[in-house]
Amino acid sequence: MKIELVYASAARTVHRTVLEVPEGCCLGQALALAGWLDRFPEIDGQGLVVGLWNRKATRESELRDGDRVEVYRGLRVDPKVARRERFAGQGARTAGLFSRRRPGAKPGY
Repeated sequence: MKIELVYASAARTVHRTVLEVPEGCCLGQALALAGWLDRFPEIDGQGLVVGLWNRKATRESELRDGDRVEVYRGLRVDPKVARRERFAGQGARTAGLFSRRRPGAKPGY
């Protein structure tokens, strides 16, 4: 079976490997066969989340031919908090629907 392993160890740094594995191989075994557990000790040490085709999976999940195994890092900032902070910095009158208002129009239109 041929599978693909993908891991972004840092921003703008993506490691990608295509690997030939035996039938009945599980996700954890594929990471070990590729040597990624030795190359990237944070995968095992920090307990990063793994998945198949953008869906969370366990390391015991059985792989199928053509699967894409992905290793996910945790988010540094909650996206909702980051958006709120950006909006607060811009101000309500200079962002989104409120940036260009016709003279005499109702707020938000």
